[in-house]
Amino acid sequence: MHTELRAGISGNAKEGADSIVVSGGYVDDEDYGDLIIYTGHGGRGDSGRQVADQDINARGNAGLVRTYLEGWPVRVIRGAHKGSPHAPATGYQYGGLYRVDSYGSKVGADGFLIWQFKLVRIPDEEHRKAEDQAKETPGPAPVTTSLVQRVVRSSAVVQQIKDWYGHQCQVCGLILQVQGGYYSEGAHIQALGRPYNGPDVVENVLCLCPNDHVRFDNGAIYLSDDLKVVNAFTGAVEGQLRKHPRHRIGLTYVAQHRARWTTGRPRT
Repeated sequence: MHTELRAGISGNAKEGADSIVVSGGYVDDEDYGDLIIYTGHGGRGDSGRQVADQDINARGNAGLVRTYLEGWPVRVIRGAHKGSPHAPATGYQYGGLYRVDSYGSKVGADGFLIWQFKLVRIPDEEHRKAEDQAKETPGPAPVTTSLVQRVVRSSAVVQQIKDWYGHQCQVCGLILQVQGGYYSEGAHIQALGRPYNGPDVVENVLCLCPNDHVRFDNGAIYLSDDLKVVNAFTGAVEGQLRKHPRHRIGLTYVAQHRARWTTGRPRT
């Protein structure tokens, strides 16, 4: 079930993370049952307090990133502790399969950089159907109806952004033409839902091509306060963000996104 004797994350960058243990070891963890804000590993002292910054490239953290990028499920095991009503009274308990919905960095309660992963439980029925479909012979893909809980997004907000830019990517300038029209994506600057809780307003949305949407959502690029596009790996400025005169981009949202992917502290 969990192959690591001491580490809370079982996995690595090559194979992904196959299981995690939630046992109250990190003060910044949040367990809501079907939703977990899970703190990565590293940086803790003998007292259990955080004494150093965490590294996203550390073995277990990199494993969870790989699991996120590949869309693989991860097993959640809960250990007994008083900090969560979802924890068992004693010992350990299997909590089910979860998907890594997003991740990012922030300054934790102890004042050091931590990496956190948003985990969302996969309904048992959905997982069983996926296993059954994997065993089936080739043929038309089955259609199923499922009930999921997700943040409600306003299509009118995204459409307004796309109309302003004529589907042109604000980062690279690409206008992607497809049969019958044009395609672009609305990208929220400060992510919606826990733990980021960004608003669904035009000031918090960009018009991006699919490539730059993935780069932006996963921290490969971020924006400076003067709306320059910065490569997170090299620090080089890739260019100036394109901006429609009516599009008032919220710099508070820009700073939150930047802090999530840089040092956990705002950069300008």
